[in-house]
Amino acid sequence: MEDCLFCKIARQEIKARLVYEDEEVVAFDDINPQAPVHSLVIPRKHIPSMNQLSEGEERLLGKVLTAARKLAEAKGIHQKGYRLVVNTNAEAGQTVFHLHVHLLGGRAMHWPPG
Repeated sequence: MEDCLFCKIARQEIKARLVYEDEEVVAFDDINPQAPVHSLVIPRKHIPSMNQLSEGEERLLGKVLTAARKLAEAKGIHQKGYRLVVNTNAEAGQTVFHLHVHLLGGRAMHWPPG
């Protein structure tokens, strides 16, 4: 999408601290971190939310999750633990309507999250 914030970051039209990228996935640190490690992992392809993930895109979601795992390892949080979060639509807390996974770690996580 032309005016999607995360699409612009993926195209490097907006500056962000990229911490992972490949042909289909980009990750960058959150500008308002909720944990010592808080990165967002997104597909380059614009998908507004989990609700718009179509059949045939399961592999792409797998690539996003695999990238999150690789990033957790690179950031040194894979052994102690980390949380992956996907918010879907406004009531769940989604504010940017481009599918993304929050990678959170570096501190003890609590349940329920909020």
